Amino acid sequence: MFGKKMFGEMRRAGMNVGLSKAKLSQAMLEILIQLPMGTTNLKETIVAHMGLLGQMSATRGINEAWNQTKKKAAREYPEKFMIDGRKVLHWNDGSVKIIDKKISPANFKKLNELAERENCAVNQIVSKLIRYYKKDQA
Repeated sequence: MFGKKMFGEMRRAGMNVGLSKAKLSQAMLEILIQLPMGTTNLKETIVAHMGLLGQMSATRGINEAWNQTKKKAAREYPEKFMIDGRKVLHWNDGSVKIIDKKISPANFKKLNELAERENCAVNQIVSKLIRYYKKDQA
């Protein structure tokens, strides 16, 4: 009956929810903390739970509010959530520990040079290094 296209047309016609990004972010956070542990596709799940508010909000507003919500969730609920180096929100189930987020510029340059010499991506070089390290430890 009412699809995404219909709500888009309603927004263009001047009908808007009139919520600030802060209020939208607060609503997202309230839904996020109620979700069961391990829920996937957090952003889509939250927008679906927002109902009409999620449908009538502009995509740009939802994206900006989601970025604020991720930071707030990781800061206020570190026992439940964490943000990785790529600014992706994850459940903090204890399986992943972020020890070092930064790599020195010199080491980054060396990795890029090595990857260029080997004609592959830096990620592949790091994977090979980890594999060799594990093999050496065994």
